[in-house]
Amino acid sequence: MILDLPDFEQRFPWWGGDLQTLRDTVMQALHRLPTDLAPHSSQRQRFDVRDGSGDVLLGMLDTPVAPQPGTPLVLLIHGAPGNEDGPYMLSMSRYMLDRGHRVLRINLRGAGPSRATCRRQYSAGSSADLGLLFDVMPDELTRDGMVAVGYSVGGAVLIKYLGETGKDTPLKAAATVSAPIDLRGTCGQLMRWRNTPYQRSVLGRMRQEATAQIAELTAVERANIEKARTILEYDDGFTAGRNGKANALEYYAQCSALDYLAGIRIPTLCLAALDDPWVPGSAYVGYDWGGNRWLTPLLVPNGGHVGFHGTAGLQPWRDLAVAGFFAVSKASKVRAAGVR
Repeated sequence: MILDLPDFEQRFPWWGGDLQTLRDTVMQALHRLPTDLAPHSSQRQRFDVRDGSGDVLLGMLDTPVAPQPGTPLVLLIHGAPGNEDGPYMLSMSRYMLDRGHRVLRINLRGAGPSRATCRRQYSAGSSADLGLLFDVMPDELTRDGMVAVGYSVGGAVLIKYLGETGKDTPLKAAATVSAPIDLRGTCGQLMRWRNTPYQRSVLGRMRQEATAQIAELTAVERANIEKARTILEYDDGFTAGRNGKANALEYYAQCSALDYLAGIRIPTLCLAALDDPWVPGSAYVGYDWGGNRWLTPLLVPNGGHVGFHGTAGLQPWRDLAVAGFFAVSKASKVRAAGVR
């Protein structure tokens, strides 16, 4: 599958992986979904996952004023920590609304608005939650098909789900952006001295989310979360146990998306930047992409973590790449080549 895309070129002043990563945080004023740029309506959606937990996932359905008949629903899956109002979620929703798609911005278990309706917490190993979500989605939403985009940890969850289900999925195509496919490598990257501000920010927000009032925690789990000073300690004392693993290293070994790529059987784009300060590019470069024709790697030298702010206007290049992939995946299931 050959994507007809302009090469990614960084836009001044967002040069380098760190500034590409931080751009959306710095430019808070752009984080909105105005009706004048993408005329639409938004409606709250509730999905009872029906696994005995009583948890309910909440999402926001954005519908264009004039939906294009036959266009699939676009499901957007946020990273960690994150929610339906993440800047990358809103940016992609605007872009797809303008092309006549309905967009569902989902909040994973315990994230954003779903925190108030869920006792449990999502992680990179929460692939089963996507299957539970798809089981209860009404036909009215999925009648024209469905595609999905996963960002950061949301991309890792999506890859794991796709690898586990193969062709047995309602999704017609998928894309991931800056997914941490090697959890141990990503943990090590975030724990580097240069990345201390990143780790503190991510860990603080994860701790706040996991210990919210409705969260179902044992005394030991709560204590482990509160005393964790690194991502490794957090995963060792909380995330691993929630995924049935003995410790963080076992969780990383058995839940990393890298080991599930081979099982994917729908057209899937994997977009990553080799200067991502959070996710090591070595995991992407070292993978044998030629072993699975359903995979399209799109690896670029620059772009940061869920950045890709380029010279072609204000729309992030990541949105163009994903939308372009979905457009051509309808007619082609042949893997694209190479690093751009």
